[in-house]
Amino acid sequence: MSQWVNYHHLLYFWMVAKEGSIAAAAKRLSVSQPTISTQLRTLEDNLGVSLFDRSGRRLALTQTGSVALRYAEDIFSLGREMVDVLHERLEGRPLRLVVGVTYVVPKLVAYRLLQPALNLGDGLHVVCHEDKFDQLLGRLARHELDLVISDAPIGPHVSVKAFNHPLGSCGVTFFGAPPLARKYKRGFPESLDRAPFLLPMQGSMVRRELDRWFDDLDIHPEIVGQFDDSALLKVFGQSGVGVFAAPSAIEAEITSQYGVQVIGRSDSIQERFYAISVERRLKHPGVLAISEAAKTKLFG
Repeated sequence: MSQWVNYHHLLYFWMVAKEGSIAAAAKRLSVSQPTISTQLRTLEDNLGVSLFDRSGRRLALTQTGSVALRYAEDIFSLGREMVDVLHERLEGRPLRLVVGVTYVVPKLVAYRLLQPALNLGDGLHVVCHEDKFDQLLGRLARHELDLVISDAPIGPHVSVKAFNHPLGSCGVTFFGAPPLARKYKRGFPESLDRAPFLLPMQGSMVRRELDRWFDDLDIHPEIVGQFDDSALLKVFGQSGVGVFAAPSAIEAEITSQYGVQVIGRSDSIQERFYAISVERRLKHPGVLAISEAAKTKLFG
């Protein structure tokens, strides 16, 4: 078996798989059908596998062919990305990084995650969109986004072809306006039983973790508000409406920005954050900067 792939042959395979027939691929590539047939067989011989089941004029991918197609998609997608990046730099245009952030990700966490990309100093232009998880995944699938930052990984049953890249995790800190903090700090965490609480919406990963923690400790919070948007939740917390929880990694920023105080902390609740992309291996310089800084600084 050959140790190297002839990428010219691989291009013919990729085009046949996409077009569904040798005739259509030959027309698209402006070459003869015998040329494609010959090079397809050469590729199969070199790899030692059958990539197509040949029945009539149409070709059906074998199971092995489907695996090869996924790799070919990645290879040629990366090639197109390289050309785009080089053209942008040669023409003096800033390299763009289009990021989607789910509502439940705290704005301070999103800023801390994106800051290393902004600090690259290479003319990187960051575009940030905020939306619900499902909506962002749809835009990622349509290649409208380079990256989605979320507190939950993409599940195995989601039809979108994307990959999870864990950024890190941290415990949770409970905050309150000064009067609430004085009242509930003593005797934490049992003191939180019947305390007024501001919580993320049901269904979010952090809400499930909080509910589990409450059940384990037999704590029954009085829910006074539920929020999709983490920043709005903190504004209500700042006003003294209720106790709220946020990642311990941004504890100092929250106390400074919102004028609240720490009631207590728990490492039994873990907030996890993920970068989700269509790339199996991260390549965009901005995304690499985000991933590296998250693992070594923010959650290190």
